[in-house]
Amino acid sequence: MTPIAPHITAYLLERLPLERGASPHTCDSYAYTFRLLFEFASARFKVTPSKLFLEQLDAPLVMDFLADLEASRGNTARTRNARLAAIKSFMRYLEYRDPSLLEQSLRIQAIPSKKTDTVLINYLTQVEMEAVLNAPNVSTRIGIRDRAMLHISLAAGLRVSELTGLLLSDLALQPVPTIRITGKGRKQRALPLWKQAAVDLRAWLAIRGNVATPELFVNARGQAMTRAGFAFVLKKYAQTAAEYCISLRDKQVSPHVLRHTCAMVLFQATKDLRKVSLWLGHAQMQTTEVYLRADPMEKIETIEGMTPLRLKRGRFTVPDKLIASLQTH
Repeated sequence: MTPIAPHITAYLLERLPLERGASPHTCDSYAYTFRLLFEFASARFKVTPSKLFLEQLDAPLVMDFLADLEASRGNTARTRNARLAAIKSFMRYLEYRDPSLLEQSLRIQAIPSKKTDTVLINYLTQVEMEAVLNAPNVSTRIGIRDRAMLHISLAAGLRVSELTGLLLSDLALQPVPTIRITGKGRKQRALPLWKQAAVDLRAWLAIRGNVATPELFVNARGQAMTRAGFAFVLKKYAQTAAEYCISLRDKQVSPHVLRHTCAMVLFQATKDLRKVSLWLGHAQMQTTEVYLRADPMEKIETIEGMTPLRLKRGRFTVPDKLIASLQTH
């Protein structure tokens, strides 16, 4: 029997960051996947995670784990597929370290990804955007920081990891306020800020203080803002805004909803999916097409631009005298 501990340690500390150059966000995501997997396996075999063996990590266990993610944790098929991808990557790594596990790895590799629904994206209207941005109390230090975070996230269409990973060195306030983003695949893009967003950012910089953390946004302890921390902040202000913006009560406002909102604003302003794709840092244009499906005005303009059909018109003849008498009233 082969212990898992030394192999998963080498995978997370050497294989991903050093050999493959994976980003810290990818490493964190993979580590969280294995944390969940080992907790599930530990409960199944009634041993501590450090006592688990590679031979126990077989296809039936992985399939039960994926089913549990959806049943117990309420994860979507997309999240389930992401967890499966991490496990498959680890098993491919094991094929070279311990060839005796080749057949076991092949069985796990054969587990198919689940098909996902392509649903319409959720985004905010202008009134809803204003309600959320006006929710922080900008007469306090925390309120100024939160307004700046929300506004930058919305204006630049940032992924939450991109927002929390912003450094002071990524800012250029002259001649035009600009931020440099390092997105997925280590691809960088430079984005100019909306005028009002730049005003809110300058207000935060004026009171941020000299903290040792290089990240732009910090928490009350002077440490870098986390993804969970920003999600909590957004949820709090969305609930506050919903008290006087009724339409927000029926919406789940997440950090990615702000990103979708920015994309819809850009698309409706430019009618150019390519510009939206470049702004958001999408690797493929197919990813950006979701905003085309979500914009009803684009479809209405297409319909109105069609040449009307030439159809014959007629008059319906009432077959019954009683019906005809009723039509006169």
